[in-house]
Amino acid sequence: MAIGDELGASEKKLKSGNIDVPIFNAENLQNNMKIIYYSRTFLSIIGGVVAGILGFTGMMGFIFYFLIMAVTSLGIAIKAKFSIHNYFDSWNRVLLDGFFGGLMSFVLFWTFAYDIVHIF
Repeated sequence: MAIGDELGASEKKLKSGNIDVPIFNAENLQNNMKIIYYSRTFLSIIGGVVAGILGFTGMMGFIFYFLIMAVTSLGIAIKAKFSIHNYFDSWNRVLLDGFFGGLMSFVLFWTFAYDIVHIF
């Protein structure tokens, strides 16, 4: 993950008081968001194929998807050493970005792999 300076987000004090304002490098923040999006999409595709091969149907497949996304979010937090605010502007970026786009990819590859393995 890219960081803007040695600590990622530097904090500056305003002259009027002790208000800390986090400063992010926009290019690095955008790169980090792209990494999250690609990771979720890739793991959604792999998870969909695995769910299809294992023969998950109905709610079991969606539960499997939610578990994959939870593991992905945990992996990103571990990679950032749980210092999310050094790399992203909020926890919502780590937990929710790319979630629904990944869901569509998951369902596509889930049904495709299920059809190939269990129907044909």
